[in-house]
Amino acid sequence: MKSLFSRYFRNMKIFLCFILVFNCAALFLVGHGHSYQLNPVSVVLNNNDLYVTTALIPEAGFMENIVEGMRKEITFYVDLFRVWKIWPDEFVRGKKILRVIKSDPIKREYSVISITDNVSIEKRFKDMDSMLSWALNITDLKLTGTKDLETGRYFVKVTVESNTKKLPPVIGYFLFFVSGKEFSVSRNSIEFNIPKEPDK
Repeated sequence: MKSLFSRYFRNMKIFLCFILVFNCAALFLVGHGHSYQLNPVSVVLNNNDLYVTTALIPEAGFMENIVEGMRKEITFYVDLFRVWKIWPDEFVRGKKILRVIKSDPIKREYSVISITDNVSIEKRFKDMDSMLSWALNITDLKLTGTKDLETGRYFVKVTVESNTKKLPPVIGYFLFFVSGKEFSVSRNSIEFNIPKEPDK
């Protein structure tokens, strides 16, 4: 009986070591080489409206996957925060933009569906450069009006994420340390003031 228990615990130790090594290797393989970046987040106040501009800079593997016909879904989260000195920064409001990128390797065509505020726009492109320029850029996005914002200091945080393909249940069970995102990158704008409205 003692021999049976010792053999059981020895096998359990081997199994747990295997799981640990497997997860460490998976973390390295999933995260290695991902070098997605965001351009500086530009914020412009114009006629009591707040506009945001930025762009995602992908890695080479991203573009290779598209050329091979792989579908990509990229989500932009554009969030406005109010700065507090003592309390945590306050989330005020935000927008979510989904960009779905598809390619036809045979026709050498690309299409992008952009969904914002339940409004869907689809565009087709003949070359990758123009497609990426439209799909990975946020240009003069009207985030909010400023009339109903309180006076104070604010900043805009942009987060861009893309989920990985779903793993088979058995593999997914063992890869409990691995993130379900292909990548996630974020960047803040510089802080800016929302001035007090002049008395009329």
